[in-house]
Amino acid sequence: MTTPSELPLLHSLDELARLVDRGGRLYVRWSRGPRADLGRNAVSTDDLTGIPLPGLSVNALDVEPWWGERPVRLWVARRLYDYCHLRRAKGPGIRPWVLCGREVGRGPDNEPLVREVEPVAWVAPGVITEAEEEVNRQRGGWGPLDRGALGGTRSPL
Repeated sequence: MTTPSELPLLHSLDELARLVDRGGRLYVRWSRGPRADLGRNAVSTDDLTGIPLPGLSVNALDVEPWWGERPVRLWVARRLYDYCHLRRAKGPGIRPWVLCGREVGRGPDNEPLVREVEPVAWVAPGVITEAEEEVNRQRGGWGPLDRGALGGTRSPL
């Protein structure tokens, strides 16, 4: 396995899009990195209940068939943008990194949970800026999937 310090750094959204376009069951994880995650037996914890999950909580980067011939660049921009709030919500040192792994279930937010993790690359901060700019150029209103934006209150439903 490649060590975190040996991981390549993706410097652009186009570079990430090319990686995703090649295929390979890729995921992105927002955390302190592979060393921290894999050192704790590659499991996440449900923030609400504290229950350990059977794998690492990640977000899929692979393009879904319904996306058609639309740009892969926009797809990966949205996948990064959706969770960019985690940099603030999870504290200092949180950054995205790309990995491959075997999906073993779904977490409480329906996110994939993976085991047998192989780190692939770090995502440079400038790539997040590019993703935000790409999403902001789109016509529809959109924002990151940020629970904190609701003030931490629960829905009455």
